[in-house]
Amino acid sequence: MEVENVSQPVIGRIMNYHIGIRTQASRECLIQFNNAGTQNLIGKKVQWTNGSCRLVGQIIDFHGKNGVVRARFKNGVPGQAIGATVELIS
Repeated sequence: MEVENVSQPVIGRIMNYHIGIRTQASRECLIQFNNAGTQNLIGKKVQWTNGSCRLVGQIIDFHGKNGVVRARFKNGVPGQAIGATVELIS
């Protein structure tokens, strides 16, 4: 009996936008991954879906030391995405 090697999808949660003192960048989001080491996530793509709306972003940098990364999307991410889950696609 053969066992297929099916990997679980890596799921993260959008915590907030990348913000400054006077600015808020809706293109950059802070994403927390619980079950993946963040050392090998830089350069990978993440996907947020909401019905027919699908936004793809790229992980660009770390944010602190607790497993949070910054992801940049081509278009701005809507406010309803904060707290929603994203999936690592590549």
